[in-house]
Amino acid sequence: MLFAISTVSRWTGNALFGKAFDKRARTVDFCGVSFATQFDSLMKDPTPLMRRFRKLLEDKTDGELESMAGQSQAITQRHFGKTMRIFAPIYLSNECVNNCQYCGFSRDNPILRTTLTVPQVVAEAKFLYDQGFRNILLVAGEHPKFVSDGYLQKCIDALKQLMPTIGIEVGPMEDDQYGELVDHGAEGLIVYQETYNQEAYEILHTAGPKKKFHWRLDCPERAYSGGFRRIGIGALFGLSDWRHEAISLATHLDYLMKHCWKASFSIAFPRMRPHAGNYQYTPDPALSLNDRNLVHLITAFRICFPQVSIVLSTREPAELRDSLFGLGVTHISAGSQTDPGGYTGVGTEDLHLTVKGRRVELEDDAACDRATGQFEIDDKRSVGEIAQLLQTQGFDPVWKDWDPAILANS
Repeated sequence: MLFAISTVSRWTGNALFGKAFDKRARTVDFCGVSFATQFDSLMKDPTPLMRRFRKLLEDKTDGELESMAGQSQAITQRHFGKTMRIFAPIYLSNECVNNCQYCGFSRDNPILRTTLTVPQVVAEAKFLYDQGFRNILLVAGEHPKFVSDGYLQKCIDALKQLMPTIGIEVGPMEDDQYGELVDHGAEGLIVYQETYNQEAYEILHTAGPKKKFHWRLDCPERAYSGGFRRIGIGALFGLSDWRHEAISLATHLDYLMKHCWKASFSIAFPRMRPHAGNYQYTPDPALSLNDRNLVHLITAFRICFPQVSIVLSTREPAELRDSLFGLGVTHISAGSQTDPGGYTGVGTEDLHLTVKGRRVELEDDAACDRATGQFEIDDKRSVGEIAQLLQTQGFDPVWKDWDPAILANS
């Protein structure tokens, strides 16, 4: 059954077990060539696939978009079947040295902050394990004082016997640092460029190491060189013209699939959500990705990248997510919390403020329950509700798609 035209108007992979990655071949010599050095030329002189993608992204009638939706659905079922992988984030720390105008964790936001201890991280993971999760994403702000000195490695060591699939979403690193995390048991890396518009990027990032546009742009290649088997990229839609972001993102993905071909890739299109700090970069509604254009974007990516995983998070409203599940999405988060300790309440005894990167203790009578989240989620349904809905729609929820034993004899 096609993605009905009434729904379109209204809302106006890879192999199941991934790919073995030879650690002995970890160091990759890109001979001074990287996506950052090729970005401008690839945008000016697109590959044949990117010319096709740009054509698909042109304005479409409802009938044309319905046709694309049908193709997207058929391609997804051909390559992924009726399966949906489910994961959850665990926020380790909301400390950050970067000033990013669109992020609740931004350094100068006067929010309640904490960094979980390793036992507290394990408590969060056990809560998710008991709900059925076997795939988690460790998320942290970028702060070398709090998330450093082997902290991530200790977290991964404590979790890898519990969770077979551990991904990370943290500040960019060197490839040897990524290699160390892989050695400890991490297998997936998520890094969003936020915006591929360099002018907007420089306005939005006013302090901290994240100001380095090209350093972040080449982060996926360094992660690949470090040995990560799964790499996810994306843009935060709402910061710049959505079509330019989409074309840039597709160009990046096309490049990575050719140059980092041993890894599997996922793509995501997160949209701006309310958060601490009241983002006020531009009121221009032309920059925002509305629901109809989100449908358009998912279908265009699926048609051009049949085997790439498409991720849909709890940023999106429940009713929209329900309609998009059958369209091209292969990975979803469920029951998410975006604050450290959000699942079990751990970490509240160490709540504090930071001023210009320095810790400031709270007043004794300060009333506070939990650390501040990165952004407000929209779909607040439990993972049980999501799993039941997926089964009602004919999907098989996939909790586990990887085990270290797969590489035991390789």
